[in-house]
Amino acid sequence: MSQPEATLEDQLKKLIVDTLALEDITPESIDTDAPLFGEGLGLDSIDALEIALAIHAKFGVKTEANDPNNRQNYHSIKSLAEFVRNGRSAAAGSQAPAAGPQAPAQA
Repeated sequence: MSQPEATLEDQLKKLIVDTLALEDITPESIDTDAPLFGEGLGLDSIDALEIALAIHAKFGVKTEANDPNNRQNYHSIKSLAEFVRNGRSAAAGSQAPAAGPQAPAQA
């Protein structure tokens, strides 16, 4: 019997643990709603940069440096998953096939 596919939240937890080489933390121990920075998991701005690069590499979703929503997007696993889902949807929508060459209009 095959294992069920991991949820995006589970994938993000594993990505964070692996990317940051968190030795004393397992993906399962990360609360989906808990803050990732400060009083929560205790990550810092360097960790945020590493996570952003890993998310871009794995999911193709890019974080803009001056985006005022970054603090909210990276608040928790839950908000990070929503950010990735929205980013994937936006990327899929912007990659619609371009129209082919059009025949010149008849005068």
